[in-house]
Amino acid sequence: MSQRLRFYDSLLAWHLKEYRQMAFVSGPRQVGKTTVCEGTADVCWNWDNTDDRRLMLSGPSVMADKMGIGQLREKPPVVAFDELHKYSKWKTLLKGFFDTYGKKIKVVVTGSSRLDVFRRGGDSLMGRYLLYRMHPWSVAECLHTDMPANPVRLPKNVTDADWDALWAHGGFPEPFLKRDARFTRRWNTLRQEQLSREDLREVSQLQDLGTVEVLVQLLAERSSQQLVYANLASEIGVSVNTIKRWVDLLGRLHYGFLVRPWFKNINKALRKEPKWFLRDWSGIEDVGARAETFAACHLLKAVEGWTDMGLGRFELYYLRDKMKREVDFLVTRDRKPWFLAEVKHSETTISPALGYFQRETKAAHAFQVVLDMPYVNADCFKESAPVVVPARTLFSQLL
Repeated sequence: MSQRLRFYDSLLAWHLKEYRQMAFVSGPRQVGKTTVCEGTADVCWNWDNTDDRRLMLSGPSVMADKMGIGQLREKPPVVAFDELHKYSKWKTLLKGFFDTYGKKIKVVVTGSSRLDVFRRGGDSLMGRYLLYRMHPWSVAECLHTDMPANPVRLPKNVTDADWDALWAHGGFPEPFLKRDARFTRRWNTLRQEQLSREDLREVSQLQDLGTVEVLVQLLAERSSQQLVYANLASEIGVSVNTIKRWVDLLGRLHYGFLVRPWFKNINKALRKEPKWFLRDWSGIEDVGARAETFAACHLLKAVEGWTDMGLGRFELYYLRDKMKREVDFLVTRDRKPWFLAEVKHSETTISPALGYFQRETKAAHAFQVVLDMPYVNADCFKESAPVVVPARTLFSQLL
């Protein structure tokens, strides 16, 4: 498996140059956090390594001595703390270290949860860190690894090899770069087992892990579908509030994510039921659900990345009303509708709902995004009326 430079290498280097705050890098297991941080940091200490753990528990002064803080340097050394959130007092440890040595050292912290799962002691790190949410490979990252000046780039054609690998193997680095069907299937199985056997035990006090595993299996089959909590509760035999807590926990562990309905200025819009999406589309059998999940992951990466870089406040929603008109996605920019995206695998007849909801929301753009359509060298964002666009073109312009 060959290594390739990632966008997050540039992002982290930019942060360390521009800001004094610690960089928190959050994302799913095996998304590449440790690889990127090791490439940037002078030293990386992993909580799962017993020698590193003993060093970190020795206190700030011992860690500073290990880093050679007293030595003359051209620039401050960079230390990365990996999986530190597994320590119950991780915030206190970081606060003491950063407050004492923050002017002489740069700090990166990574975690496979959202780094807010553990809330003991309150938010004592306020003002001391900036968060960056790391995602798997995307079409745009296959084409660009530099920092964008604006949210939207000019279109560029991704290679057939990268496009096919993304669709078949997903965007997680190992299966995406290895491109072996047997490995991808085994990798997917092991990753789901790791979620059930390790991650849930580490971050929760759940007593009924067997029932949660049933929920995980159900959600694996329902990517891109609306979640009706009452129906899930009835299927599993637990309360609605329990289902909500468990779904929230699975989101915090990056197993999947929710997209909520947009209802401002929409007559008879749905307000409650979110849609559920897996973080990895490679194991989804249904072509339509796979295409929508593929698009959802690309759009989520874009809105979270743009927000983390300070380019604005971007969020992802979907649209549906009681007349059953629906558009798969709405991206907002600074709380105002920006563009709509209806995802199809091969259908090129424009959905009537696109025009209807564009008029209702006053969004600047409305795209029917077709996965099975060749690249077109034209800027999607120069179009204002509803238009059919290739996924290869639109996603190349994002992040």
